[in-house]
Amino acid sequence: MSAATEAFDRWIRSDFVAMNTALEDLYFAEIDRAAVAGVGDDIKAELRDAGQAHVEALAREGNTGAGFESAFDVLGNVGLYLAAMRRHELTNPAREERSPFREASSLALQAGASIGMAPRFASAHLTTHNRAIGGIRKSFTSLHDEFLFIDENTRAMLAFQRAADALVSTQAMGVTNPVADVQLAAATSALHEVVLINGRLFATLDVDRFFYSVRPYYKPYRVGRTEYRGANAGDFSGINELDLVLGLCRANDPTYAQLLVDKMPFMRPADQMRVREAMQRPSLLDTLLDTIDDGGSAWANNAALFLAAADAFGDTARQHHDQLVERFIAQPSASLDAPHLGQVTASGPPLHVLMASLATLRDLRTAADRPGIASRHADMARLRARVG
Repeated sequence: MSAATEAFDRWIRSDFVAMNTALEDLYFAEIDRAAVAGVGDDIKAELRDAGQAHVEALAREGNTGAGFESAFDVLGNVGLYLAAMRRHELTNPAREERSPFREASSLALQAGASIGMAPRFASAHLTTHNRAIGGIRKSFTSLHDEFLFIDENTRAMLAFQRAADALVSTQAMGVTNPVADVQLAAATSALHEVVLINGRLFATLDVDRFFYSVRPYYKPYRVGRTEYRGANAGDFSGINELDLVLGLCRANDPTYAQLLVDKMPFMRPADQMRVREAMQRPSLLDTLLDTIDDGGSAWANNAALFLAAADAFGDTARQHHDQLVERFIAQPSASLDAPHLGQVTASGPPLHVLMASLATLRDLRTAADRPGIASRHADMARLRARVG
């Protein structure tokens, strides 16, 4: 790292966290916790100006091209800064045509373009590629519930990726290969672990602290003239590899293909490549259906194991929608005034639009019997009937 890069990183890990935490405590003590304008203005100004000084120093140095990790870290740090400015209402895409943070926008655009990512912080910056120093990883605040959310999300993402790795290797050896049983079982085990991790998170995460003090840092913000949606815990390859490799979602479904197009820039380049590769291979479900009349003990055994993996994946989808989305976003939103409700979602659209799209994704992943979507319900039923 260069001197300016190191200085910015140290600030992000220290004073930046302390000031955000102080502001969150002030907001949380207010009667209207969603109204942050006019609260802690002296701290906001200090946060804005200190970050701006680091951004200007880094921009003068111009050190964003020394390999992926350097540019990725710069993108993450400037993105965390801009996300904090958005959270504290020092910028808001609803009232602006361009970001008031010109230097930070320029730096984010340069870093993002150099590595092929959206010019804002991505979930990987706080999860799978959140480098700890002395056991301390990056965060917006030092609040217990933020670390709980980050850490358990990261554990779940790693388990999802293990499941995806196992199923991709199953594709390589052929789903009817007798030894594919090991990888199919490994995928199911990893997905069961996701359910346990998320269950632990949902049982211990404080709803109000998450809704009012953690979630707001994931709102959309402008970089230059363009508004970019918030980071999403699903912005990694594993979840989409599972969609495609299992065959529960298909790349030729316009709704799902649009999701992939929108999501790709928020993934690391290596993850983008993995999703592209998954789009080009036949799914395990299609392969099993194509060979359904061949029978044989290996086919029957592995088909049953495939169904177990698909069912476990469906369990994770139901759990995410029915607990995280409903309990931690939809229900608390019911108490918000209209001005706050209009900007509650990290992905940008109104809450009812987001809820409908997430319900569709849940129903695809569970192969639900739902008309009007590209569900694999009938195909899964055919496979279940054959396995018995």
